[in-house]
Amino acid sequence: MYLRMLGRLITETDKRLLWKLMWNFGAKGVRSVQKHKARLARGEFFPPFLYISVINSCNLRCQGCWVDVAAKQSKIEVEAISKLIGEAKAMGNSFFGILGGEPFMHPEVLEIFARHHDCYFQVFTNGQFITDEVARKLRECGNVTPLISVEGNEIVSDVRRGRDDVYSKTMQGLQNCLKHRVMTGVCTSLCQSNFDLLSEKWLDRLIEMGVFYTWFHIYRPVGPDCNADLALTPEQQLECRKFVVEMRTKKPIVIVDAYYDGEGRALCPAVTGFTHHVSPWGDIEPCPIIQFSKESIYDERPMKEVFQNSEFLRDFREITAQHTRGCVVLERPDLLKLIIDKHQAHDTTARKNAMAELEAMEIRPSQYNPGEEIPEKSWAYRLAKYFFFNDYGTYGKHFDASKWVETRKPQNPPEQQLLKIGG
Repeated sequence: MYLRMLGRLITETDKRLLWKLMWNFGAKGVRSVQKHKARLARGEFFPPFLYISVINSCNLRCQGCWVDVAAKQSKIEVEAISKLIGEAKAMGNSFFGILGGEPFMHPEVLEIFARHHDCYFQVFTNGQFITDEVARKLRECGNVTPLISVEGNEIVSDVRRGRDDVYSKTMQGLQNCLKHRVMTGVCTSLCQSNFDLLSEKWLDRLIEMGVFYTWFHIYRPVGPDCNADLALTPEQQLECRKFVVEMRTKKPIVIVDAYYDGEGRALCPAVTGFTHHVSPWGDIEPCPIIQFSKESIYDERPMKEVFQNSEFLRDFREITAQHTRGCVVLERPDLLKLIIDKHQAHDTTARKNAMAELEAMEIRPSQYNPGEEIPEKSWAYRLAKYFFFNDYGTYGKHFDASKWVETRKPQNPPEQQLLKIGG
């Protein structure tokens, strides 16, 4: 498998783009993690990776979307993004995830990439705005990898994305990227309607097309129009993990995951401090689906001070880590509400209904499934996670198994825990 992957890299890539990936994301990304570890050892904090939602608008209306895509358009201006990126670069960062809405609806998004040629950008996109000309410009930049969302076949995609002809338009954007030899990935938010994409046949098709990596997200029923019927069962989540681990030893395609370490133990990237999120309004949030904040990129203080001194973000990381290794939004919405109330964090949505949505959520299982850990079988992934992607000691320092609430069988959390946290 490793030789086949090497062969693909040699024969199917633009070598300038491959070098950008290896240097801006690889070497400099490793450096950013090392700096993060060193900061933690000194009692300091700044996330080594940042996700930035540059705009709220989108041309689609996906089931379960938590972004106010139909609200009045709000976008982060280029100068504000550049200032944020510049301050992050000063801390050693070089990788940024670009989200929306639909990021390519931001009129200056290509300028952002061109300005920061020493960084690497992963763009989460539906692909429909990636014309042949846009794909050509992405190749010119060389420091961008589109991660294009494919949610199933023609019928499933139209239902999931709330529009007609979604699949064909998305696949055209994907083909435009591949035509210009842009490093391209495909992601899928796995749910009940598209779980069959978890197959060797689908991976083989992506490899044949020229896709270099894929990412299987787990659908999280959050937001104003969440659909709980689409959520995967604990058994399906376990099947997904098994599939990913097996395929990493067989297929010459990178399979990304952000929710397990090399031993198969669950983790949350926001809780470990690996990443936090910036909303289209500039609010600094724990992660994209937790739409509450106390700080902003428009704060007059340097971002170094903002992240270091945020009691809200610190409490989010530490209190959550005490109670679960999984997703606090799914497992403990009550706990998240207590943290928000404690700091009087404000609702960062345009709809201003995020607290009511949180209060209405039921306890659901997430990726944390104690006793069912599946370690990596691939030595390459195992080493990479050991050195560069793990919990950085967060759970070893804070996690208390006695505080974990069984989420595979929904129940009310113990009252004494609430009183302890609330006090």
